[in-house]
Amino acid sequence: MCSALYVGAISGTSVDGLDLALLHVDDEALTIEAAHTEALPGNLRRVLIDLAQRHGDHLDALGHADTALGQFIGQSINEFLARCKVRHEDIAAIGSHGQTVRHRPDGTQPFTMQIGDPNCIAETTGVLTVADFRRRDLAAGGQAAPLVPPFHAALFACTDESRAIANIGGISNITVLAPGTPVTGFDTGPGNALLDAWYQQHNEGAYDENGTWAAGGVTLQALLDALLQDPYLSVEPPKSTGKEHYNLEWLQPKLSPLEPQDVQRTLSVFTARSLADAVERWAPATARVLVCGGGRLNQLLMADLAGALACPVEPVEEHGIDGDAVEAAAFAWLAHRRLTGQPGNEPSVTGAAAERVLGGVYSP
Repeated sequence: MCSALYVGAISGTSVDGLDLALLHVDDEALTIEAAHTEALPGNLRRVLIDLAQRHGDHLDALGHADTALGQFIGQSINEFLARCKVRHEDIAAIGSHGQTVRHRPDGTQPFTMQIGDPNCIAETTGVLTVADFRRRDLAAGGQAAPLVPPFHAALFACTDESRAIANIGGISNITVLAPGTPVTGFDTGPGNALLDAWYQQHNEGAYDENGTWAAGGVTLQALLDALLQDPYLSVEPPKSTGKEHYNLEWLQPKLSPLEPQDVQRTLSVFTARSLADAVERWAPATARVLVCGGGRLNQLLMADLAGALACPVEPVEEHGIDGDAVEAAAFAWLAHRRLTGQPGNEPSVTGAAAERVLGGVYSP
C-alpha cells in the first residue's frame, strides 16, 4: 500500500500569490489535507509580471527572479508545514510548478519556461523536490499544457455524468470528463488575464473584486463581436495559450474611444463566452460545469458563465474540494507520479506522441 504526503506549489498566470497544498496519497485515494495562498512580495511580483511581457527579457532579471522565487517557495513551504504541524521528514516530495514566464508551444522550435529554482527549494526545505514538469511533454510533441486534467479525472470523474472542469486562472482551461472516453482538455482563452490588466490600468488595486466595477458598465456588442473573432478560439484542440497572446497589446487595437467601465463589462462577457463556447463546441454532452481557480470568486463572471451555458455551473466547493487548492495539489500528485515511475501527461489532452514520466528530481 502506498501512503504518503506531498506538497504542491504553483504561482499561476495571474501572479497573485503562491498556492500551496498538502496532498495525502493512499494508493489512488487522494485527499487535500490543507491549502494556503502566500502573497508574493511586491517587488518579486512586479518582476515576474514584467518578465511575462514581451519587453521583459533582461537575462539578469530572469536569473535573479529564478533564484528569488525558488527561495521564496522554499521558505513558504517551511512556514506552511509549520502551520499544518507536519514534519519535513514526513513529506515524500515537493512538486513545484514555479512561474511560467514564456509559453511558446508551436513552431519549429517550441519552448516553455518556468522559473523558481528547484535547487533552492530543495536546499531551503531539505525535502526532495520534483520540478520542470512541462518540457518533457513538449519534447514529445505535446503542448505541455494543460497538465491538470488527469488529476481532475482522479478527483471529479463520475460514472453516470459527463462533466467539464473549468479552471479559471489568468488563462481558462477545461477538462472534459465523459464516461467511457479518454480525458480531454485544453486552454479555452482568457480567464482573469484581461480583466485584471484592464482593471489595473484604470483603478487602484490588483483586480475587480466580485466584478463590482464591471457590473456598473454595459456590454459593448461591437467590441464583443470583434473579440470573439480571435482565431485562437476556433483552433481545434489540443491547444494552449497564455498571456503572451491575451494581453493589453492584443486588446488595444480593437478599442476606439470607449468608457473603460464598459470595456471591463465586455471583457467579463467575453471571458465567459469564450469558455462557454468551447464547452458547447467540444464537449456538447456536458451535464455540469465545475469551476475552480480564482475566477470562481468573481460573482459577475460566474453569473455570465452560467448565463452562457444551458447546464448547471458550480464551484468545486459544492463537491467538497477547495477551489484554490486544486492546481497546487495537482503538482503534488505529479510529483507522486514521477517518483513512482508513472506517466504524468495525457496525450489525448496535450497531443504528445505518447505518455511520458514528467519532471526532474532534485535531492535535498
